[in-house]
Amino acid sequence: MSRPATSAPGWTTTLRADLPAALVVFLVALPLCLGIALASGAPLLAGLFSGMIGGLVVGALSRSPLSVSGPAAGLTVIVADGIAELGSYPAFLTAVVLAGLLQIGLGLVRAGVVAHFVPVSVVHGMLAAIGCILVLKQIPHALGTDLDYEGDESFVVGEAGNTFSLLIDALSRPDPGAALIFLAALAALLAWQQVGRRLAGPWLPPALVAVAAGALVNLSFRTFYPSLYVGEATHRVTIPDLGGLRDLAFALPFPDLARLADPAVWKVATTLAVIASVETLLSVGAADKLDPLHRITPTDRELKAQGVGNLVAGLLGALPITAVIVRSSANIAAGARSRASTILHGALLLLSVLVLAPVLGHIPLAALAAVLIVMGVRLAGVRVFRDQLARGTAQFVPFLVTLVAILLTDLLVGVLIGVAVGIFFVVRSNFRSAVVVTRDGDDLLIRFAKDVSFLNKPTLLRIFADVAPGTRVLIDGSRAQFIDHDILDALDDFVASAPARGIAVDLRRSAASLNDHFKGDTA
Repeated sequence: MSRPATSAPGWTTTLRADLPAALVVFLVALPLCLGIALASGAPLLAGLFSGMIGGLVVGALSRSPLSVSGPAAGLTVIVADGIAELGSYPAFLTAVVLAGLLQIGLGLVRAGVVAHFVPVSVVHGMLAAIGCILVLKQIPHALGTDLDYEGDESFVVGEAGNTFSLLIDALSRPDPGAALIFLAALAALLAWQQVGRRLAGPWLPPALVAVAAGALVNLSFRTFYPSLYVGEATHRVTIPDLGGLRDLAFALPFPDLARLADPAVWKVATTLAVIASVETLLSVGAADKLDPLHRITPTDRELKAQGVGNLVAGLLGALPITAVIVRSSANIAAGARSRASTILHGALLLLSVLVLAPVLGHIPLAALAAVLIVMGVRLAGVRVFRDQLARGTAQFVPFLVTLVAILLTDLLVGVLIGVAVGIFFVVRSNFRSAVVVTRDGDDLLIRFAKDVSFLNKPTLLRIFADVAPGTRVLIDGSRAQFIDHDILDALDDFVASAPARGIAVDLRRSAASLNDHFKGDTA
């Protein structure tokens, strides 16, 4: 069962923090929405519509205080394959509508409880991996070699290579203009974090100052140093320019509802619903870990909110929606305090399409890279690794495995690998602690500390084999609630062979299963 969210501050008291945070999330989300749409083979506006709906619709219905929803890089392959499999984008939109309905159903049956089975170490590993990905993926954008789309989290980058090959390529042939823009934006960001906030207060966030500085530097290049000017559209934010609300309403196709009964549509819908739900639960869980107020998102409510969002997205021609950890991290890092920042960022995305396209077109991707790289360093800083290492091997290994697995695959595959490793350490811990051995001279105490299963049989047999002649052995099963039949067989064999080995055995037999066994269950 999902735990209820704790009370959050009112919107009126948090607007001072939420509005600047919304500006930051808007700046981060804008190129991500466009890049993911491009990678998915969908219309660019579909990505922006998805971001708007994630902010305005999901933000209004969700009870997650700080997570931000929109198009996700983890769904790009599914979207591209879905469009190809179904033969048209309108048919795919029908699958998005059905996926939304399925997500609402998952929320109603309380499937959100799945989120609570992900170990904390895996969540921290996921956050650190996202930080590393941001740094590795944004360096090429910072250097002007934009071969990969904004928001990509996968290790393999189609025919272009992989994350490391693109990084090496960017370092080998940097664009001087883009590099200087990046450095200018980075300097402005760091300086404003240290000094600017004291002068202007919270209303002018450092990320906005950095992006503005990068854009101004690029415009000055156009006037004074044309050779350094970053003029190609692929290196800047590019928004389709629309005439107004009337054009916006008919800018995207509508779903082909005649395909509702098509099994292929239902197959794609089911895939979307499952993957989007898992990514949402992971993202809101990670956002809760970053929340300075330690609030907890009701996961079942979140699934229903995401379902409504995807239902609306499918009807309006937008891409499918999930909660997205990159945007959520940016929201938290910018100081957001409530859902108002999420909703406001959706409104800003709508405004950008209607009136701000010409202005936003001057923003170089290199300037945005400065913002994302700084955020990545915060998520994957030395302190994070030090804290996880201090928690011991059982916490650090799943953390590190999750991080590496996500870097070398993608978010969902990496998390699944991390969860598997986390389960291994849980089983190993239970395995080791179930049988406790205490030696005092010729006396040996073998205590079953808790439930003992067949997994403990090899350990028990090894202990029995090492008992020296002349030893007095006390086997204490009084604390066990359950003893597996395999364990009872091993005990029976040991007790039967002990006299011939010169070993005296005493049994403390308060555990029902142990007592029953030696009364003749297997006689």
